[in-house]
Amino acid sequence: MRYVIIGAGAVGGTIGVRLAQADRDVTVVARGAHLDAIRARGLTLRQPDGEATARLAALDRPGDEPLPADTVLILTVKSQDTAGALAAWVDAPVVGGGTAGERLPLVTAQNGVANERAALRLFADVHPVCVWLPATHLDPGVVVANGYPHPGMLHIGRYPAGADDTDRAIAADLTAAGFVAPVRNDVLRWKYGKLLSNLGNGLQALLGRDIPDALVERVRAEGVAALAAAGIAHTSPEEEKAERGDLVGQRPVDGEPRSGGSTWQSLARGTGSTEVDHLNGEIALLGRLHGVPTPVNVAVQRAVRRAVRERIGAGAFPLTELEKSIA
Repeated sequence: MRYVIIGAGAVGGTIGVRLAQADRDVTVVARGAHLDAIRARGLTLRQPDGEATARLAALDRPGDEPLPADTVLILTVKSQDTAGALAAWVDAPVVGGGTAGERLPLVTAQNGVANERAALRLFADVHPVCVWLPATHLDPGVVVANGYPHPGMLHIGRYPAGADDTDRAIAADLTAAGFVAPVRNDVLRWKYGKLLSNLGNGLQALLGRDIPDALVERVRAEGVAALAAAGIAHTSPEEEKAERGDLVGQRPVDGEPRSGGSTWQSLARGTGSTEVDHLNGEIALLGRLHGVPTPVNVAVQRAVRRAVRERIGAGAFPLTELEKSIA
């Protein structure tokens, strides 16, 4: 199979370079200075055991030629950019007739749980991935992946449920590229468990590493309550820890630990948007639908949007302002 990675940031860049190292056919989709750097110098992946640069085909949109019929699209943009990416690729022609939306598998390797439903409106064949992949993208042409001894664990299945031969084939390629890639009939249960852990992303983006334990506990407790009220199953921290075991930990790269999670990176890079409304906002939505108060998650949403609007740096939001907003 050939892979088109739509969004060559931290997750997409790591997957793309590793697949290319495993001799898979890879094209990456990027924009701006990052795209320019990949075209000029290749995409560099820095890892605990060294770095590698892959010279990859790089696009900013579908090309003029039809996509080969054995293409797999892997969507790795942040959730706020999903709609635009889907619209750009759904009508791309495929060799032999038809469009990408009609004929090609779309893999959603993204945080949050709203992307799959959005994708299924346009793509007939959607495959969610629960992403455990500690990586960072701050500089054009460079991704830093701290996962060790494997770069990440990528649970894959079909949407809304089940698994098929496409999942198994993709998992085999990911395994050849060094990832741990379990095929799951219940991949959404794992994605909802990951959502609960991602509720702290906004807190980290706002406050850095010095986050009061009480706030971490409260955002998660609200999430657990909202999922319970909605009747949505999810994995537990104990189940997730047992699954990862010693397979995916984190080590420094060139003596430096991972800088911060995906929402922190958005503020650090000044991208002008974050995924907070698809993480904490998902809990706010479920809370409103099912009568569960979620004041801390709503406050985190509001504070992160303010940080974007006022260009407050990653980790520089005043704790007193956040606590006032919650109160």
